[in-house]
Order: sequence, then structure tokens, then C-alpha cells
Amino acid sequence: MTETPSNLQREASRNIVTKYLKVRAGENAIIESWNHTLPMATAMVDEVRRVGGHALLVHEDEDAWWRAMDRKQNKLLGQSSAPEWAALKAADVYVNFWGPGDTDRIEKDHNFGDERTFDEALAWNWPWYGVAQRAGLRGVRMTQAFVTEGRAREWGVDRSQWEEGMLRASLTDPVGTAKTGARLAKALSHGKRVRITHSNGTDLEVALAGIAPRVLDGRPHPYRKGDSASGMLQQVPAGSVDVALDSKTAEGSFHANRRTNIWWHWSAGGALEFTDGKLSSYSFDDGEEDFARQYKHGTAGKDRTSVLKLGLNPAVKDVPNLETVEGGGVTLQIGGNKYLKGTNGSNFFTWFSLADAEIAIDGSPVIRAGKIL
Repeated sequence: MTETPSNLQREASRNIVTKYLKVRAGENAIIESWNHTLPMATAMVDEVRRVGGHALLVHEDEDAWWRAMDRKQNKLLGQSSAPEWAALKAADVYVNFWGPGDTDRIEKDHNFGDERTFDEALAWNWPWYGVAQRAGLRGVRMTQAFVTEGRAREWGVDRSQWEEGMLRASLTDPVGTAKTGARLAKALSHGKRVRITHSNGTDLEVALAGIAPRVLDGRPHPYRKGDSASGMLQQVPAGSVDVALDSKTAEGSFHANRRTNIWWHWSAGGALEFTDGKLSSYSFDDGEEDFARQYKHGTAGKDRTSVLKLGLNPAVKDVPNLETVEGGGVTLQIGGNKYLKGTNGSNFFTWFSLADAEIAIDGSPVIRAGKIL
């Protein structure tokens, strides 16, 4: 990847700035980047300025960050500087590119039980939400930043094709996504039971909790009372309807045919069996040991279904890290769902994604063979 933004990066940046963030003339925007995301970040700067906004590019140098980690200065890294807080308080818009990009080292350190060190280095995150809430800021987090050489190698995908898939998924119109999402949300709002079937052996019935679904179309808004702590931020690419389940009803089998990627934990080929509302058995083609280690330490509710995510993004077809937004796909979550106003308070959660399934609400199909009806 050259330092000059590609045409596709520029197109995606323009779409995000104008249709998702809706940056206006005179607004202040912060774009935070790491080394591996700098080309796309500079394209964002260009597009903010194109509409008359003021752009501040904050670059976290990867090598300098890791040198501080080597010096055991993780707690220092977890404390943002006074100028950073001042800029945040004055900002209207925020764009975050995830990092660092050396995912080989992140996953190596985590596999050796060094999660506490990373938690300390990222401790600025929680107070950040409080300042952003008070500032009335709106922003996006760019999933495109998860495209790294290390992950591409580990998952056996072509990095260039992976990034292209991410960028094309960022070109969708959020208005169209919202309309499709509203149609599915209406059906979920009036429904009681959801049945998921697929020719791969999936046949699972779960119950809705009677809580209003959330349509995530990628367009952020300033924090509103009742939002989650990070409610002013949206992931891009976007596109899903998320709805809480009652965590008491689950019967049958669910066989994922997409990867599961949560932070630096991943799995493939997850097969889950539910009996009398509880997860009774599981197996994986890859990642079972990691899942079992996390699951072992989960609190009550870890074995219960908790959330359904129905994907809305028509541009996504088996793109790593976009499994939950793939158009017509379904994602089943187990564990905590308090963030959706559910009753499951487990400290554990993970999800599993299935493409090309049939989804029926109270017997009426809403998705068939991955097509939203």
C-alpha cells in the first residue's frame, strides 16, 4: 500500500464524510490513525476539508508505541495528554482507525496471558466516552483498520482483496440500509419466536425479549440518554438489526459458516447445541481452545442465547470482520446483553455467524437463502 490514497479509499472516505458523518462547513473533526491506516486517514482529512470542515490528524506512531510498551510504560500510554482532551472537548466529529497494526505481536502477547498490560495501555478509552458525551461528538470507528498483513496471513486471505471488500462495503447508502432495517425491525418488534434453518444442519428456535430492536446503519448521532456508553460512535462498514433475546428459550442446533472475529479472538466452524434453553455442547474447526478458556471463566448466563443480529449490507459477501453485517446473514450471540437493555448480565459474550440461512418470525419468513424478503 502506497502512502497516496487509492481512488477506492478516496471514494469510501467521501461517502463516509458526506453520507454517514454528514460533516458541515465549520465543524471540527479529529481523525486518529496508526501507520498502517495513514493513507485512508489522509483521504478522510481531504474530504473533511472538501466540505469546509476543519481537520486535525492525530498519528500514533506504531514503533514508538511498542517501544513504550517494551519500557513497561503501558500505564503512561493509558493516560491521554491534556492537549488531546482539549481537542476532544472542541470536536464535533471523530474518526478512529483501530490499532496498533502489529497483530502478530498482539495475539502472541495475549496468548501468553498479557491482556492486563494491554488493558492498562488502553485505559484512556473509558474516560474518553465521558468527555465525548459531554462534547456532543458523533463519530465512526473504521473496521478497515483491522486489515493487516498478520491477520491476512493467519486467516489465509489476500490482504488487497480483503481491504477492497471493506472499502466497497463502505460505499453503501445508509438511507437504503435504514429502510431495509426498519422493515425487519418492525417484524421483530411484533414477533415472539424466531426459527433459523439451513441445509448445513442448523435448526434453532429462540425467543424474543420484547425489547425494541436497534437498526445500525452507520450514521452516528451525539450521545442521548439511554444510549450505551459508546452510543455516539458507529462502526463502518455498517448494516445490522440487533435485537435482544429472552435468554431462556433455545432449542436445536446452530452451525456457523462464517468466521467469528472479536478483537484478537477468532474461531471458525462453530457448532452449537442447545437443550432446554442452555448451550449443551459445542465444537469448532479452529479456535476451540481459546473459546473454552474464555467460556470457563464466564459468569452466569454465558450459556444462554442473548442477541440476534440480522445483516443488512448488500455489498458484503464473506468479508472477514464484517460477518455480522453481511446482507441476509444472521449472527447468534450468547452471554451478556445488557447493552441492548436485556437481562443477561454475564461478563462473557461471543457470537457466531451464518450466511444463506432462512429466518422466520412466528412462522413467516423474512430472510430466505440469504435474501431479505
